[in-house]
Amino acid sequence: MSRGFYIGRFQPYHNGHQSVLERIACSADEIVIGVGSAQLSHTVANPFTAGERVLMLTRSLADLPCPFYVIPIEDLQRNALWVAHVRAMTPPFETVYSSNPLVMQLFAEAGVDVQSPDMYERETHSGTAIRRRMLDGEPWEHLVPQAVVDVVREIQGVERLQRIAGSD
Repeated sequence: MSRGFYIGRFQPYHNGHQSVLERIACSADEIVIGVGSAQLSHTVANPFTAGERVLMLTRSLADLPCPFYVIPIEDLQRNALWVAHVRAMTPPFETVYSSNPLVMQLFAEAGVDVQSPDMYERETHSGTAIRRRMLDGEPWEHLVPQAVVDVVREIQGVERLQRIAGSD
């Protein structure tokens, strides 16, 4: 059995993440998904809570052809210890899928197989671009799975982001 690991902040989870996870599901028997920076929420860069991001992922991946586990992982401000922290919080895995240079470096130094999947339309499918669209009142719903649209509406996430971004 092969188990892969994929981590992101998912602020919000979008179609680029979905594309990568669907491709990983073709080569891994199971996927461990780390919700990074789990302690952060209610900021312009990180408006959603870990629990809200878990909902986005779980609902969006309901039809994934392999089992998956969504696990919040809080930041550790010591990169040399981060891989051990991740391993302590997750089921064992053999392969890490990431295009983040720091994540790739840290896991490679720890002797873990690292694969860098091609990113899906990175210019438009990024959390930063989607949050900017939410702030500016531009269409963003086509960049995320319908389940994410539903969660964001349920929690009034756009309104939250716009209030947080306001000034006093």
